[in-house]
Amino acid sequence: MNTLFTPLSAGRLALSNRIVMAPMTRARADDDGRPLPITATYYAQRASAGLIISEGVFPEPMGKGYVRTPGLADAAQVAAWKPVTAAVHAAGGRIVAQLMHVGRISHPSLLPGGATPVAPSAVQAAGAVYTDAGMLPHPVPEALSAEGIAAVIAGYAAAARRAVEAGFDGVELHAASGYLPMQFLSTGSNQRTDGYGGSAANRARFTVEALQAIAGAIGADRVGIKLSPEMAFNDITDADPMQTCTTLVESIAPLGLAYLHVAPAARAAEYHRELRTRFGGTYIAGAGFDGTSAAAIVAAGGADAVAFGQLFIANPDLPQRLRTGLPLASADPATFYAGGEKGYIDYPATATVA
Repeated sequence: MNTLFTPLSAGRLALSNRIVMAPMTRARADDDGRPLPITATYYAQRASAGLIISEGVFPEPMGKGYVRTPGLADAAQVAAWKPVTAAVHAAGGRIVAQLMHVGRISHPSLLPGGATPVAPSAVQAAGAVYTDAGMLPHPVPEALSAEGIAAVIAGYAAAARRAVEAGFDGVELHAASGYLPMQFLSTGSNQRTDGYGGSAANRARFTVEALQAIAGAIGADRVGIKLSPEMAFNDITDADPMQTCTTLVESIAPLGLAYLHVAPAARAAEYHRELRTRFGGTYIAGAGFDGTSAAAIVAAGGADAVAFGQLFIANPDLPQRLRTGLPLASADPATFYAGGEKGYIDYPATATVA
């Protein structure tokens, strides 16, 4: 019987255990999208995870949506990531870069030349974006042309190549949380009448083509994808999210990806059952798990691995704590995006706790 502590192969990725560090924005990059030196410490402290999925990384300048988030859009950013991946590998870990193009969830103040954010359709997202000038409303985005879609997809592939150059073991396409791929997938944000809109298959086309391009650049066996069905974050809505997700997963199953990572916001058991069956490959379940529920879903064959988010912030040695039943520390939300070392690299491992 598989447990959280047995090895796992996910495509080309060899995981020492089935405990995955979920991607979490921490806002510790500089204004040019380069991770700071303390980022290497942060991820290396957590290298006992079977796999680390990095915070969201913008693949091109037009994909940025938050202050002090890192990128993989140029050579300087690649160079800044190299010490991070080297530190993780030196500690025995594996790390993939999550490629996050936010689409309409941005603001001209964050984009080159004050550009208007792009999206599948000119549908404004409710809410506002945090900037150094305060909270500013999301503008009405510019609908991508067919040529614009092709350019974004090519940008994903180029960023995947840069990720490998930077030392990452692979990449994860962020198709969750209301960002660009999910904007294409969802009926509320995609009102196109061409081949990228309308039916579930057409709305899935952008994500499928992005994955094909990324796989063509670095090999499908080191590419994953994250979905978050029924997550309303970033004003995303869909008329039939189950149909949308099952259509997408059936379309990508033949690609031979390293893994599918699913963090449902509702009907979790149903989504894990339906999507795992349709995908047929390595399946990572996320959202709301503790050690007991994670062990149960893996033992029952409902998932191959489980992703943990905030528990990894406060417990850098989370696999050891789960294995031995040691107490779990709680993270301080006030420091999630605060910058600096506090709440980032100062949570102790159990071995250092007096």
